[in-house]
Amino acid sequence: MNANLTRRHFILTATSAVGGLMIGIGAAPAIAEAAIVVAQPWNEDNAYAANEIDAWIAIDPDDSILIRYPRSEMGQGSMTALPMILTEELHCDWSKVRVEYASANRNVRENKLYGPMISAGSRTVRGTQKKMQQVGASARERLIAAAAARWGVSASECTAASSVVSHGPSGRTLRYGELTADAAKIKLPQEPAIKTPDKFTFIGTPMPRIDVVHKIDGSAKFGIDTQLPDMVFAAIYACPVAGGKLKNVDDSVLAGAPGVLQVVRLDNAVAVVATGSYWRAKQALARLQPEWDAGAGGSVDSDQLSQAFHTALSETMVTARNDGDVDQAMSGAAKTFEAVYETPYLSHSPMEPMNATVHLQPDRLDVWVGTQAADEATEAAAQASGLEPEQVYVHNCFVGGGFGRRHVSDEIVQAIAIAKVVQKPVKLVWTREEDTRQDKFRPHAVVAFKAAAGSDGLPSAWSMRVVTSSILASAGKNPPAKGPEPQAVAGLANNGYKVPNTRVEALIKNTHLPVWYWRAPGANQHVFAVESFLDEIASDGGLDPYQMRRKLLEGKPDWLKVLDTAAEKGDWGKPLPRGTARGIAICEDDDSLCAQVAEVTVRPNGGVKVNRVTVALDTRYIVNPLTIAEQAEGSVIFGLTAALYGKITIKGGVPVQGNFDTYRMVRLAEAPKIDVHLVPSGGKVWGGAAEAATPPIAAAVANAIFAATGKRIRTLPIMDHDLSYSAA
Repeated sequence: MNANLTRRHFILTATSAVGGLMIGIGAAPAIAEAAIVVAQPWNEDNAYAANEIDAWIAIDPDDSILIRYPRSEMGQGSMTALPMILTEELHCDWSKVRVEYASANRNVRENKLYGPMISAGSRTVRGTQKKMQQVGASARERLIAAAAARWGVSASECTAASSVVSHGPSGRTLRYGELTADAAKIKLPQEPAIKTPDKFTFIGTPMPRIDVVHKIDGSAKFGIDTQLPDMVFAAIYACPVAGGKLKNVDDSVLAGAPGVLQVVRLDNAVAVVATGSYWRAKQALARLQPEWDAGAGGSVDSDQLSQAFHTALSETMVTARNDGDVDQAMSGAAKTFEAVYETPYLSHSPMEPMNATVHLQPDRLDVWVGTQAADEATEAAAQASGLEPEQVYVHNCFVGGGFGRRHVSDEIVQAIAIAKVVQKPVKLVWTREEDTRQDKFRPHAVVAFKAAAGSDGLPSAWSMRVVTSSILASAGKNPPAKGPEPQAVAGLANNGYKVPNTRVEALIKNTHLPVWYWRAPGANQHVFAVESFLDEIASDGGLDPYQMRRKLLEGKPDWLKVLDTAAEKGDWGKPLPRGTARGIAICEDDDSLCAQVAEVTVRPNGGVKVNRVTVALDTRYIVNPLTIAEQAEGSVIFGLTAALYGKITIKGGVPVQGNFDTYRMVRLAEAPKIDVHLVPSGGKVWGGAAEAATPPIAAAVANAIFAATGKRIRTLPIMDHDLSYSAA
C-alpha cells in the first residue's frame, strides 16, 4: 500500500456559507496542527473563486483539493467512497483531499448540476459512480491540457499522477495548484473515456472513513448541535393518533412561566417555544393537556389490524410473478405445505431524534438539518415558507442515523410553521417518544405460503400471497401502472431459487398509520418469511437446508459463491453442543447478494443468545472494503434488533412503545461476533452495500432456533415466543 494511505488521517469541519459541512483529510501528525478549512461563500453573481475547476472540484495553490459531495453521510461511508471514485480518475494526492457537502441551493440555481442529492436505497455509490469518474477524468484532462499549453507541447506527451502533470520527453512538471486557473477555462472537445474496473488502482483500497475521527472526538456537527444567535427552542407534541387533529389546548397553565415565549397551535400539534434551553420548552410542554380529535384511527388496535390483514389474504391480488402453472402442480403433488408468516410495524428510531433549526427572513430561509435528501428538503422548505427554492439554503449536517426516516421533511415543515409565528430563529427537537410514535413505520405484512414438493423433497411449486401497506401512497407517489409496488414483494418475487412453478401476488391494504422506507424495504421482512418457509420444507423432507439451497440455485454461480462462502466460513455442519445450532439464509437486495449463517444458543429457560454471524456479501464491485464490511456489521445488528425485539403495538390508534425501555435495541453485551467476507463477482451493475445484509439475519436466527429446539417461529419479534424446553 502507498505510504500516504497508511499515515494517520485527520478531519476538519466547518459550516459552509453555501449550505454544507466541510471535511478535510490529510497526513499531518496531529489534528491540532491542522488549519480549519472554510468553503467559499455564494456570491451575488453566482460565481465562485478562481480556484474552482468546476462545481465539483476546487484546487488551491498549495495543492489542497476540495471535492464536493452531493449526497448525505449518515455513517454509511459514501462521503469517503465518492471522493475515492473521483480521485481514481483525477490522479490526485489523496492526503490533500478535503470534502464538503455540495450546496443544494446551487443545485437549484444551476439546473440540478449535482443531480439527485438523496442517499437512500443503497443508491449513492451505484447511482453516482459513473458521474464521479467522469468528473474526475474531465478535470484531469483539463489539467493536462493546461500544462501542455503552457509548455507548448502535445497533451499526448503528458501524464498526471499524485497531483502533478509531467512532460515525459523533457521531464518538466507542474503541480495541480499551479494549473487550476488555466484548467478551469478549458473546454474539452469531448469527454474522456473513464476507466473500466480492471484498470482501477485506487478504488478497492481499504481507507479509513474521513468522518470517523470527528465523530470520535465529538467535534462532528449534527443537526441537533446547531446554535444560532438569538435562537429560541421549541418542543412539540403532535396528535398521538396519526391523522388526528388538535381540538383545543389550555395554555393558561403556563402564564408567567419563566422563559416561555409562546404556545404555537398547529393543525395537528401544539408546540411550546422558550428561551434559554430546549429543556425549558420540553418541561413547559409536559404541563399542557391538549384535547385531540383522533378521528377514525382512534378505535384501531393491533389485533384488529392483524385480523384484517389475515382476512385480506383471500381477496383478489395483483400478480408480481407467475412462472409455470402453480395450480396444476399443486393439484397433483404428493406432498404440500402451508404456512402464514407475519411481521409487525417497526420504528426507525435513529439515535439522533428528529430536529431542525430554521432562520426565516422575508427573502431568505436557512435550514440546519441532518437530511438524507438535501434537494427534496429544499423543495419542502420552499413550499412551507412560501419562498422560492432559490431563496432556501439547506445546511446539511451529519446525520445521526437515517435508515430511510430522514428522507421525509416533516420536522423542517413544523419548524418553519413555528418560526412564522415567533419571528425568531427556531430550533425544534422531538423527544424520543415523539420520534418513535410520530414515525412513519415499516409496514405490517402478512405472507401466506403454499408449496408442493417432489419425491426428492425439493419444492416443485410455490405460491406466495402478501398483504401489506403502500409506501408509495404514504410518499404521495402513484402506484406502478402494472403489478404491485416493488417494496410490497421485495425478497419474494426476486428470490433466486429455481422452482419451476412460482407465483407471487400482493394486496395493498392501507391503514391510518403512515408507512415508509425502512432499511431494505420489503426485503427486510419478506426474506424472513420465504427463507424460514424454505427451511420448513427442508426439515419435512429430511434435507440439509444448505444443500437444499445449493440444488435450488444451480446455474447461478454468483449466488452459489455467496452461499458457499457463508457456509464454509460459518462452519456449517460442524458439531455443536445441545441447545446450540446454526441457521442459514440468502437474499438479493439492491443488486447485491448476501448469505448469512447464524450460530444461536437457546437455553432451557428459553433465553436466546446469538453467538456468531458469518456474512458473505457480493456488492459486485468494491470501492472501500472497510466501509462495506462496516455496513454489513451494522446491518446485522439493525436486523437482529428487529428480529429479537422489534414491534410497534397499536392501542386506541396510538403506538404504545415510546422509548428504549419499551422499544429495545441489541446492546453491546448481546451483540454477536460478526465475520464479514466480501466476494465481489463483477458484472454489468454495481450493488449497494448499506442494506443487503439486513434481510437475512432474522431467518438465519429463526432457522437456528428451530434446529436447536424444534420450535418454528412464524411471527416476529422472537421475544414474544416461549422457547423453553426440558434440559433432560
